[in-house]
Amino acid sequence: MAGVTSTLDPTRTTPQPAPAPDAPASDARVLPPLQIGPITVDTPVVLAPMAGVTNRAFRTLCRQAGQSTGFDPGLYVAEMVTSRALVERNSEALRIVTFGEDETPRSAQVYGVDPATVGEAVRIIAGEDRADHIDLNFGCPVPKVTRKGGGAAVPWKRELFTGIVRAAVDAAEPYGLPVTVKMRKGIDDDHLTYLEAGRTAESLGAAAVALHARTAAQHYSGTADWTAVARLKEEVRSIPVLGNGDVWAAEDAVRMVRETGADGVVVGRGCQGRPWLFADLAAAFHGSDLRVRPGLREVADTIYRHGELMIAYYDGDEDKGMRDLRKHMAWYLKGYPVGGDARRGLAMISTLAELRERLDGLDLSLPYPGEEAEGPRGRAGSPKKPHLPYGWLDSRELDAEFEAKLREAELSVSGG
Repeated sequence: MAGVTSTLDPTRTTPQPAPAPDAPASDARVLPPLQIGPITVDTPVVLAPMAGVTNRAFRTLCRQAGQSTGFDPGLYVAEMVTSRALVERNSEALRIVTFGEDETPRSAQVYGVDPATVGEAVRIIAGEDRADHIDLNFGCPVPKVTRKGGGAAVPWKRELFTGIVRAAVDAAEPYGLPVTVKMRKGIDDDHLTYLEAGRTAESLGAAAVALHARTAAQHYSGTADWTAVARLKEEVRSIPVLGNGDVWAAEDAVRMVRETGADGVVVGRGCQGRPWLFADLAAAFHGSDLRVRPGLREVADTIYRHGELMIAYYDGDEDKGMRDLRKHMAWYLKGYPVGGDARRGLAMISTLAELRERLDGLDLSLPYPGEEAEGPRGRAGSPKKPHLPYGWLDSRELDAEFEAKLREAELSVSGG
């Protein structure tokens, strides 16, 4: 892996790669631009929507890192918004689908278990010009979502999946917004749905499908099955197929598309605490070996900038912004020789001034630690039996009783 020292743009505190001495030739590109309906994404990389992570502050860091290479960056999707909460004009839901003036294209992800409510949520986003692209969540494995028949549980019920995708596509169509689908392989190895769901989404007018190559039962454990991405690509021919899972470095992304034939990659946990990964990805997909390898000073500056952006995201609420930033600390400091007391202190900050003081107390001369700072982020957990509504797997069809329960469930998860 070629290493390039990084420099720091004085106007932005995201670590920046050193300028390339010569731009790579156009034929050095790994893939052509990604086409999502009318949207052309020059670098075929998508930031995965992650609850509590991909808010406007973090997206800004990722996008600026991608732009720093001189190549056009990828697509940066906001964290999931619940359709019912959006329809009810919940303030936090509206915040999620309020983008910065410099964000383009704007990508929102919608979750829901009732086609009518999802359709109405999409109409709000499109009609109020809140986004340029809408993604549908059929991949969330979290029990509080799947036990209500949502997320990764939905595709098992053919009629429900079809109804949600059709409602979203129909609602977005008058406004020219492309709708994409993100899903998992299935509920478990005995209940796989991704090939059928991919074909269905394609037939209903989805602009692309993305596959997290794990089942809901795997959660985030084990190894992503990239062969499933290749199989989906063989089945879905007329729209882009994107692969997701175990992309920890730019080299992983390039290897995934070469092994599977995917039209691009979706990056989730690999960028947690490493927004500069998008600089590496932009460079790699354009045939450049530029890579960002930040020392601790650059990481500290990025954390501080993240804190500033977080406070702005919460309309100046410093306490809320700092509390939201705390979970990022372990990701940012992965692999760096920072002591336990310092880590604990950073995980408890409550003001921007305190954040600056604690960061300045670190040994900021420490260089990039190498492999220790790379690889998987956070806890992968272990496989677990998915939490599903009682009797969910007994049939692929949706009866009246389940339909009523789903409408009730839609109301119970409408917190935004």
